[in-house]
Amino acid sequence: PHSVPSVSPQVGSYRDISHESLSLFRLLEPQIEILVLGTGDRVERLHPAMLKHMWESGIAVEVQDTPNACATFNFLTSEKRIAAAGLIPP
Repeated sequence: PHSVPSVSPQVGSYRDISHESLSLFRLLEPQIEILVLGTGDRVERLHPAMLKHMWESGIAVEVQDTPNACATFNFLTSEKRIAAAGLIPP
């Protein structure tokens, strides 16, 4: 049987972003090229190890404030890039 990691969608703040909460994006098919994370009203720094782990999985991560993350995601998809977004409301 195929096992799927347990993923908690409970991310209310950038502080809640973890390896576990990002694991959902590594399961998507086709594999995404870039993950755009919107961290609310302003850009917040994520732990470098989390970003490195995603990069090692073949996924680039762009962290922005949420309004800019929405614009970036829309641009990427208009360019036919395989992208996903994780957005925390501002």
